[in-house]
Amino acid sequence: MTSALKSILITGAASGIGFDAAQTLQSKGWRVFASCRQKADAERLMANGFPDAIHLDYEDPDSITAAVNHVLTSTGGSLNALFNNGAYAIPGPIEDLSRAAMTASLNANFLGWHDLTVQLLPAMRAQGHGRIVNCSSVLGLVATPYRGAYCASKFAVEAWSDALRMEMVDAGIFVSLIEPGPIVTKFRANAVKRFEQWVDWENSLRVEEYRTGLLDRVYKGSGNSPFSKPASAVTAKVIHAIESPRPKARYFVTVPTYGADVLRRLLPTSLLDQVMKRG
Repeated sequence: MTSALKSILITGAASGIGFDAAQTLQSKGWRVFASCRQKADAERLMANGFPDAIHLDYEDPDSITAAVNHVLTSTGGSLNALFNNGAYAIPGPIEDLSRAAMTASLNANFLGWHDLTVQLLPAMRAQGHGRIVNCSSVLGLVATPYRGAYCASKFAVEAWSDALRMEMVDAGIFVSLIEPGPIVTKFRANAVKRFEQWVDWENSLRVEEYRTGLLDRVYKGSGNSPFSKPASAVTAKVIHAIESPRPKARYFVTVPTYGADVLRRLLPTSLLDQVMKRG
């Protein structure tokens, strides 16, 4: 792979994991198309050292197609790698999430990924190679209460990625999953905004549970995890997935992810449920 050919599209690059990956890969000589959900964030990145920053909102099909056209026009029809990363959580009990809330979550966290990926696959097929890296989560391995919407989208990403990996290997296109646990980002702050947008807790059958603990769980979480890692820990795995001649199918990040993988294999469902309920 020559430096002239090293190009990558990274979604959710306004901050956190996506920004760290964009910054690091650009410093390593990659041409980075850093995409942001908000146009203002893309403009901010363009003004601060990312000339190829673009707007791409997974919930807006027109923005996906426009981004694909821009990237392929800019590169002459090629793209070495795609890092699907942008996602958000809508915390809350499943019974308090409307169909519209679940639809929004799946559009942003899964269906938009599918749309973007299949629009880029013809270019990767034509060039005879490509890397697709999908940022899943420990919550794509095990589910926990009050995170059902996010878990559902990540479980979908897991199965979709596994199928895509098997389908694309003969075309020289490798698909990898990144499985982060707690990473220091603005993820919780964004989740609170989505909770306030979608969950009418005061009219919920669980209103007393919200008042006695669920609201604290949404707004404060369980405190800073001693196992938290910086976004750079994820970037290190992304680099291996896009540069190694033998990328892995899955890359675990943080102790809780390794632990969850072991527990889901060893524990009966009833015991695993108890562990996950305790958080």
